[in-house]
Amino acid sequence: MRRIVIIGSGIVGAAIAYELSSIPYCQVTLVDRQVPASGSTGAALGLLMGVVSQKTKGRGWRLRCQSLERYETLLPELESLTGESIPCNRRGLVKLLFAGDNWQKWEKLAAIRRDLGWELQLWDLPTLQKYCPQIDRAIGAIYSPRDWQIDPAALTRTLVKAAQIRGVECQFEVTIRDCLSTPLEETENSLCTHIETTAGTLELDDLIVAAGLGSTPLSDRLKQPVEMRPVLGQALRLKLPHTLGNSDFQPVITGNDVHIVPLGGGEYWLGATVEFADAAGEVTADPALFDQMRAEAIAFCPDLARGEILRSWSGKRPRPEGQPAPIITRLPSYSNVFLATGHYRNGVLLAPATALAIRKLITTSPNFSQEMERLTDN
Repeated sequence: MRRIVIIGSGIVGAAIAYELSSIPYCQVTLVDRQVPASGSTGAALGLLMGVVSQKTKGRGWRLRCQSLERYETLLPELESLTGESIPCNRRGLVKLLFAGDNWQKWEKLAAIRRDLGWELQLWDLPTLQKYCPQIDRAIGAIYSPRDWQIDPAALTRTLVKAAQIRGVECQFEVTIRDCLSTPLEETENSLCTHIETTAGTLELDDLIVAAGLGSTPLSDRLKQPVEMRPVLGQALRLKLPHTLGNSDFQPVITGNDVHIVPLGGGEYWLGATVEFADAAGEVTADPALFDQMRAEAIAFCPDLARGEILRSWSGKRPRPEGQPAPIITRLPSYSNVFLATGHYRNGVLLAPATALAIRKLITTSPNFSQEMERLTDN
């Protein structure tokens, strides 16, 4: 069996574990110092904003498109395999436009998406008021029926459960102590052969680092540092005495980068702030920005002022320093170490495409092909 170790059991690591679990002759092990979805995944809102994004070409759009398409097959697979129902909102996403927003820019984007087979609807003010009467101040909106929302923690746990059913071994609440490598003859590359953990030593043929902010210390151990910066987001859960707007049409609504996510029963998630680290790389939740975010939401949806705050939370997202997000590549100077990290605000959206990309990187590497030939012959 070819031994593949994945470090990190957030949404990205869990998606990779599930995707790789279908490769013949491979034993996949998922390792994390916490339980699944304990890091940035557990603090995410789970928005899948792909069609409504401004990306129209290149890697950014390709990853979004691949993920949205893979989600359509992934969810039925997971539910069939595990018997779990993953909470999600498939009523689409409404992006509010305000005075000063460039309407022509959205008309152009809608035309580009239409040519690619994706739909964006441009709503004037009467149309917005018809479908979302709870909204104030906006002059119109963009409605994306193919963008939606999913519970990221529930999805991650279901991915892990499905991966385990398909043979993936999991070691949670285990700390990585060291990564052991050996130089390859006649090449400048090295080979990572073992990781030492608090639960023992794991021998490996391929290592995938999907540890978010934890990817930096892990890459330091491999002497190929990849710097991540934390970007903090804050969110809250509200309970209202009634459902906002039309009870039979409850899409995700986003305005001025503030998101309202319906949960049912008059409850909503509201978020999120974007708070960058200081010069020392530290970031703590700023109460003033939290209040500002809530006030902004109330400004375009006044009924939110009547909501009771049930819970508030914050989470740190990994943002690469000096290179675009996300990082999906082989680690320089290593033939068998791969990075799937630094997704910043798009981890849930891009997890399926990331898993597909990592699978391709591994299965097309020369040493993997040779090993598969040997195993098949035996």
